[in-house]
Parts: sequence; structure tokens; C-alpha cells
Amino acid sequence: MSGFLSRLRTSTAGSVLPIAAVSVPVIIALIGGGLDINRVYKARNRLQSACDAATLAGRRAVTTGGYGNPEKAQAATYFNTNFVQGDLGAEDTTFVTSSPDNGNMIHGTATTKVQTAVMNMLGYEEIDVSVSCKATMGVGNSDITMVLDNTGSMAWELGDTGETRLQALRTAMKNFYTTVSTATTGSNARIRYSFVPYSSSVNVGNLIYDLDPRYIVDSWAIQSREPVYNNISEQVFVGWSEPVYTSEQNYSEENNGQTTKHSNTKYSKKRNCENNMPDDGSWQNYGDVTYTPDEYTNEDGQRVVSNRTNQPQKRTRYVCEKSSGDWYVMSYQSTRVFYTYQYATSEPVYETRTRQEFSRWAYKNVNYDTSIYKTFVSSSVNNGENASLVNYTWGGCIEERETDSASSFSYSNLLGMTPSDAKDLDIDSLPDVDDESTKWAPMWPELAYYRVNSRGDLTSSAETTRGGKAGSYCPQKAKLLNTMSQSEFNTYTDSLSATGSTYHDIGMIWGLRLSSPTGPWQNTVNIQPSNGGKVSRHIIFMTDGEMAPSISIQSAYGIEWHDRRVTDDGNSSHSTRHTARFRALCDAAKAKGFRVWVIAFASSLTEDLTYCASSNSSYLATNATQLNTAFQEIAKNVGELRIYQ
Repeated sequence: MSGFLSRLRTSTAGSVLPIAAVSVPVIIALIGGGLDINRVYKARNRLQSACDAATLAGRRAVTTGGYGNPEKAQAATYFNTNFVQGDLGAEDTTFVTSSPDNGNMIHGTATTKVQTAVMNMLGYEEIDVSVSCKATMGVGNSDITMVLDNTGSMAWELGDTGETRLQALRTAMKNFYTTVSTATTGSNARIRYSFVPYSSSVNVGNLIYDLDPRYIVDSWAIQSREPVYNNISEQVFVGWSEPVYTSEQNYSEENNGQTTKHSNTKYSKKRNCENNMPDDGSWQNYGDVTYTPDEYTNEDGQRVVSNRTNQPQKRTRYVCEKSSGDWYVMSYQSTRVFYTYQYATSEPVYETRTRQEFSRWAYKNVNYDTSIYKTFVSSSVNNGENASLVNYTWGGCIEERETDSASSFSYSNLLGMTPSDAKDLDIDSLPDVDDESTKWAPMWPELAYYRVNSRGDLTSSAETTRGGKAGSYCPQKAKLLNTMSQSEFNTYTDSLSATGSTYHDIGMIWGLRLSSPTGPWQNTVNIQPSNGGKVSRHIIFMTDGEMAPSISIQSAYGIEWHDRRVTDDGNSSHSTRHTARFRALCDAAKAKGFRVWVIAFASSLTEDLTYCASSNSSYLATNATQLNTAFQEIAKNVGELRIYQ
């Protein structure tokens, strides 16, 4: 072969065939390398895409437990779905994920071996391919308003778990905060939270009062009760007439002491003794003068006011007494009291007076002065036993401003809310301080009473002698948008309580009012974040039941059977009309750029709730785990999953 090649090299004769033979390996290497490199490039791209998708899926699966085996399995499933090695002529594929920060950043590494189709003829049977990937979730500036059903059913137990619905909600909310907080770690994103717990009213009194006390009425008509009195005429003693003074002076009876011998001179005859007897001494004052005041009513009904002054007096007196046949001059002390007695008599004076004595209650519409009550200062009302005064302090829940009892409502960007005179559904307008119909009223639970007839049925009579205490429920205070620490968030969450009936519309009204950039609290809503970025706005509406208003309790619309602010007759289509308001408010929220998330918890996800939610934003949760999952899904969608380069 070496000789042949040597001769070939030195030969000048033309020979195409040998040259072509020598060129074949080179041509095979060039063509085969291109084909196999294309296969490797395609496999690497598919491997990178699968790695990226898998880490995104793994990060999306992370909740409050960090990045564990379930999350790793989720990532692996996504990888295996997106990279099928048999389709790419690959084998020995590996995929490994980990997280150095408990799930915030997911790291992935994928390797495979691509089998060559042509280069194996030259000894290159496979080519190693390796890629790495990272995924994280970032949250931009977000305002999150939680409109939370805090009605009485939230106190019900979830099956036999020993946990109430409200307890499950608290846990899910806290985990929501943790997930969002983790996603913002190390960033300058601003996350603000607002809360509107609702039942049959909302507790926004403090917020309105701080905005302007004039936005709350100074008087308000309440379906209540009023005391009825009997007039009693009677003679009432009012005092004494002018006194008539009387005075007298005199002496008390004289008291004589024991006799003693004045001298030892004996007299045989009494006459001789008496002739030698001294004259009696004169009366002399002695001792302290005493004063004795007194006041009493005598048998004639007169008042007597008296004062007696006593001055003791004494003198020496003489007498002859016979002893053992002889007469002796004897002496003794005689005493008396000189007194001055002064007194005044007054006749009783009577006046005919009429007094009121409590008789009964009249159940009726009563206008009350709320000017003090609305300031959260104790106010006195005759509402106790026998109409005695009782002190009450406002808890903060409100009755809505003037509305329209229409059967249907709608909202559009062009026309706004229709009918337009339903001021309660006007989310953005501030009250006119000179127009009472535009203002809110303090809900006064202690004064709310319904009226019934003789059969005990609710009656439309303007006034009755029969009635009962109306139920009235007030949830936890609402909160304006603000940044919150974990402890602040948890403290508020733990303060939620379950009470009252389900009025979805009042919850959505105030969820929008507190977070609307053109609403009453726009100065708070429109505070720009320090990072200068845009703000996404979210409303999370969570309920455990369908609309369930009551016609006999006191709600944000009074006692509907009597007030008839929503219905025409106090009853008909009550729930339907509230639902119409709710749907229109949901339209308003979405039109204003809010993403509305709806969670139906331990109840059905009704058509109305689905309608309220933004696209792909409604969840059904039948137990605590699903409720937590729903909140986690929302938290992840509030944030933004992204590949980290």
C-alpha cells in the first residue's frame, strides 16, 4: 500500500478513481456531521424547553411547605411530558431539581445522550447534551382587597374535622400572605391589603367618620319602639308656708334639797327659833346654759321648729325644825331652771301636678338624634325597663344611603350604574354635606324592632302595640389598603367573627368603594409605589353561601318588611333584587380594571358567583384543603412565574 501511494503521489498520469476513493471518508464526515449536529441541536432545544417548563411547574406547585417531594414530582412529570427521548434518538436522560431557598427559586439540570445516525461510521456513536434552568415567581405592585363572607354559617363545623369554616379561612388567608411575601423577598414590589368582612352590613363607620364626620347623618328614622305614658294628677308637697314665730319665758318647778343645821343654837320654842331665822337668799344663776333645738310635725300637720334655752338657778332657804325636844334653824338648797322657749309653726303647702307613668311600648318608625351617637360617644335613650334611660355606643356598622327599589340593575362604562338614582350603588361619589339622601347612617342595633299583628305575623301597620327585637349583626371593622407585616396580617385575620345573614351586594359595594382609584378613598388608593411601577388591582370575594337576605332583621337597608328600600312590598323578589345589584357591581369592578376572584366555600359555585368572577378566576372549595389550594392558586396568579436567566 505504501508503494502504491508513493507511486500515486509521484505519478503525473491522470487518475480520477483513486482521488474519488480517497475523498469519500471526508465527504461522509462533512455530510454526516451536519446531519447529526442538527439532531443534537434539536434535542438540546427540546431538552432546554422541557427543563424550563418543568421548573416553572415545580415553582407553581410550591405552597407554604417549601419545595419537597410532591413539588419535585410535579416538575418531573412536566419534564417527561415535554421531553420524550425516543422521539429524538436520545437515551440515558436525567432531570434533577432543587431549591436553595425553600421554594422561591427552583434550579434544574437535565442531561441526555443523542445517538448519531452517520458519525457512528467514523467511531462517534453518541453525543452528550446538558442544560440548566431556573424558575422563580415575582410579584409586582399589587393591591389586594379581600371581601370576606363573615355570616353566621362560617361558624359551622366542616364535617367531623372539629374545624370551623372560619378557622379554615383564617389558615388559608395566612398561607396566602406567606406565598405572596415569599415571592416578593428581595424585591421592591409593594403589596397592599384591604379587608371588607361582610354579613348583613359592613363595619365602615370609623373609616367614614375619619374621612369627614359630615358624611354621616345627624338624625335617622329607625324601625323601633317609643314609650307611651299615662298622665297621673296628684297633690305634691312642695314646701312649707312662712313660719309663725312664738316665744315664752318661765321657770321650772322648784326643787328643794335636804336640810342641814344652820347653827347649833337651841330654842325651846318654835317662835324663838323663827325670830332668829335668817332671810331666804335670792336666786342666783349657776352652771352652763344649754340649748335644745328640735323639729317635728305636730298632730295638726304643722312643722314646728323650736329652740329651748335653759339657765339653772339656786338659792339658800331656811326653816325651823324640832329635834330631841329642841328647835334648830335648818338650811337647804332650792333649785329651778329659767327657760326661754321659742318656736315657729309652718303650714304644709301642696301643688297639683301631672306626672307621666310608663304604660306600654308603641312599635313604630322613630326618628332619633344620631349627632352624638355617630361620634362613638355614649348616647342615652329611653329604651330600658319601663322606658328607663340606657347608654349605647356605636359599633361602626352602617345603613346605606338612599337607593332605588328597581328590580334590575346594570353597569356600563358609558352610562355608569342604571338606575342612576341608587346612591348606595354609586361607588365613587362623595356625599353632599347639604343633602341627607347622599349620606350614610349609623346602624343602631339596640333600637331596632319589628312590628307584628295579634297573630304574631309581621304587619305593615304604621304603629302597633306588639313587636319584637330585630336581629342586628355587625362584623369586624373593614381596613383600608395598606402594607402589612405577617404579624399584623395574622392579628387581623384572627379577629374575624361569624355573625348575620348573607348580603353579597353590600360586601361588593364596599370592596369597590375602599379600593376604587376614583372613589371616596382615592387619596389612599392612588399613593404611588416608590418603585414607580404600575399597580395591579385584585378583589378576592370569598363566600360560603348563596345570597340570603332577611326581611325581618336590621341590615344595611333597615328592616326590609317595614322600610321597603329594596322591594316594593317588603318581601317579593327580595333575594333576586339583591342579586341583581350584586351582578351589576361585579360588572363595575371588572370595568374598573379589577381582577375579581371568587371562591365558593363549602357551598355551590352558583351561576351568579361565576358571573361575578373575571375569566378563569372562580373556584369551588368543599373542604379546608381545597380552600387553601384556591387561595394559593390566586396567590400564584397575583404573582408572575418566570424563567430566571
